[in-house]
Amino acid sequence: MSQLELFRKKRKTLGPMQDTEAALDSEACFKLKGSRVTMTILELYRYDYKSFNATLSSTVSSAPDFFQQTPVILSLEKCPGDNFIDFIELGELCREYGMIPVAVRGGSEEQILSANVAGLPSLPPASISARGPEPTEAKAGTTVEIREVEVEVPISANKVITTPVRSGQQIYAPGGDLVVLAPVSAGAEILADGNIHVYAPLRGRALAGVKGDDSARIFCQSLEAELISISGNYKVNEDLQGSLWKQAVKAELEGDQLIISPL
Repeated sequence: MSQLELFRKKRKTLGPMQDTEAALDSEACFKLKGSRVTMTILELYRYDYKSFNATLSSTVSSAPDFFQQTPVILSLEKCPGDNFIDFIELGELCREYGMIPVAVRGGSEEQILSANVAGLPSLPPASISARGPEPTEAKAGTTVEIREVEVEVPISANKVITTPVRSGQQIYAPGGDLVVLAPVSAGAEILADGNIHVYAPLRGRALAGVKGDDSARIFCQSLEAELISISGNYKVNEDLQGSLWKQAVKAELEGDQLIISPL
């Protein structure tokens, strides 16, 4: 008698327990849900082991705690398509410094194939991720008219928070600005598609323009932040502790540079 037949025979002798097991089997053990998660983008311009290792070591050493167990997306949109990338080697380097690659974005067919072999799924480039499917080729003898239609997407109202943002809390303002009229504690995170205004000390993390709005700004009455970011360009605590530390400031982008100036 096979092991499977023995197992079935034993189950038949269990009596009332069989109903209990059937009830347990009918309950789902997991559920898939969509969620909005802020991700760090590692934008790759070229890859070679020595240069990548040295640059990553220098970057992480400025804020070692921030990069521990940080999931990252490897952006290949500005990397030449003929630049060979050993994604297994690159992934090991990232994990050595606390970063965990979870996917690649953009890249040539060869680079995407190499990434897939290393266990990294591919995401569409940011420049086309919002496009719909490409039109299919029309059959001979038919005429197809392609029209562009502007769709007005309703923008959520700006969000105003009047109570302190505690450590561990995350507050997000989709489609607009976030205004906080109370302190933001260390360990808290505030995000907005638009600007962020904090009329109190900012001690946690503030991420403005999270969907890529380069014109977004951050304003606060006292700069004591762990991190501030605009459209993915960020400065960490060690970079912020200069002459404007604990001062009223505004942060904005000039090109790819995050500039902080007094209010």
